[in-house]
Amino acid sequence: EKILPDVPQVAVFDTSFHQTMDPVNYLYSIPYEYYEKYGVRKFGAHGTSHRYVSQAAADYLHKPLNDLKIISCHLGSGASIDAIEDGKSVDTSMGFTPLAGITMSTRSGDIDPSLVAYLMQKLKIADPTEMVKILNTKSGLLGISGVSPDMRDLLATREENDRSDLAIKIYVNRIVKYIGSYIALLAGADVIIFTAGTGAKNAEIRADIANSFNYMGVKIDKEANENGDGTRVISTKDSAITVMVVPTDEERMIVRDVIRLTKYSD
Repeated sequence: EKILPDVPQVAVFDTSFHQTMDPVNYLYSIPYEYYEKYGVRKFGAHGTSHRYVSQAAADYLHKPLNDLKIISCHLGSGASIDAIEDGKSVDTSMGFTPLAGITMSTRSGDIDPSLVAYLMQKLKIADPTEMVKILNTKSGLLGISGVSPDMRDLLATREENDRSDLAIKIYVNRIVKYIGSYIALLAGADVIIFTAGTGAKNAEIRADIANSFNYMGVKIDKEANENGDGTRVISTKDSAITVMVVPTDEERMIVRDVIRLTKYSD
């Protein structure tokens, strides 16, 4: 403000998109007073990305965003699934912190809370932050495989390394469970979106996830899934749910917010 007093400052929070969640979806089943006193609740993350890809998908399909039920899968080093209806976030997999949800590169995702106390006792850890560090940096794909946090490395070694294969299967399993629960929550889905590093660039993982919903009539177009670049539909025309790849652009979304909030236009 001292250096540039006339320049507006805009803060864009990655959690803001999820402020539309209902208390049924953002509150934890712990004493309510902890929410009142300490603000303990689900906040989610990747909101900027989920907003961008949901709007981009609607634009690509030439359909109003408000008319679509969307499951957005941001699958990068950090990863989250978001249920979107009427252009608003209904529920999301990350929680009070980005440690919750699906299995990630080095993050555990959802675990039994009692494991924290149990492992602290077994490992003789006195400082809770040390346990959180293990769950954040030594778990997930890296922890299960013992090979790498990078999905590309695991795919390259899955044939000769059982734990690489196991890590991939657990990763896909957790994502499928979240997508399935969100389809139930939304009472159906029109679009499933894959985005971010693994989501937008890994055809094998996309196929493993999407094919888990063959029983619902989801059908992947093998050619479209394995080839092409940029925003595209990778499901067949008769698929019950449209499956898409939409590269995210969080920076562009932030710029749009800045323009909207400051009324600036060039």
